[in-house]
Amino acid sequence: MFSGVPDPSPRLLLGCPLWAEPEWRGALYSSTADADERLHQYGQVFDAVEGNTTFYALPTLDTVRRWASLLPVGFRFCAKLPREVSHGDRLDLHHPELQRFFRHMAPLEQRLGPIWLQLPARFGPQHLEELPAFLDALPGDYRYAVEVRHPHFFLKDDRERRLNRLLHERGIERVMFDSRGLFASRHTDPATLDAQSRKPRLPVHAVALAEHPTVRFIAGLDNSQSLHWLEPWVAKCAQWLGEGRSPMVFMHTPDNRLAPQLARLFHARLAERLPDLPPMPDWPGELEQAYAPEQGGLF
Repeated sequence: MFSGVPDPSPRLLLGCPLWAEPEWRGALYSSTADADERLHQYGQVFDAVEGNTTFYALPTLDTVRRWASLLPVGFRFCAKLPREVSHGDRLDLHHPELQRFFRHMAPLEQRLGPIWLQLPARFGPQHLEELPAFLDALPGDYRYAVEVRHPHFFLKDDRERRLNRLLHERGIERVMFDSRGLFASRHTDPATLDAQSRKPRLPVHAVALAEHPTVRFIAGLDNSQSLHWLEPWVAKCAQWLGEGRSPMVFMHTPDNRLAPQLARLFHARLAERLPDLPPMPDWPGELEQAYAPEQGGLF
């Protein structure tokens, strides 16, 4: 078994929605890092990444093999199932893209997962009967998580309880989506306005159904302001770790240039509550700057 093997001990899995961000060079990455070096250096600092690209197109087998060679064994790549599978008229177990997904992602081995099933906003309680058969037919070697966006799954009534019970019985997480920080932002820059136009605005429910409660935190451009919305998640992650769970937290900011800094702020706040929390590794780009020779004059 690969991702189905539980982590040996509770740990925080912190990450961003991507790793291939050239703007992080000179900070998270060293200044000359190419695409492969960026992934390797990302994996030296963070424990997980959102694999959003697989929702739109699958990488080649050779690409995934290269990713596996660049990432530590304890890393977690949370790939999304292809949209052809999740966003048609019905959940499609027989779509060829589903089989291709597992074939192409297999080289990641234990690094793959939880695998995310993101359901469209139109998938409501009236479609819930489709979900058990689909989930039960997925390969059992991996962990899974489901993200719903229909507003009727956020009413704390029987419809939401049915969903949560269905997932809990199968050891599947419900991905939590917190966009309050983004929509509280008063910035009017293009990146913020674009994010506000595309991201869902839904109630926030903190739900831990299995080993890896998963939070996607969507912030604005002011990381210090975002801490106001993050504080409840600091307390919740401390609770989950105390319960023996391994929470996964992913930081988003408009255009994601500030996502690593926000992740570091979150880690620092959590470390104040949990002094035994392992320190966040140094960033390769900052180490490069710290040890660069001074460029003084000749005299």
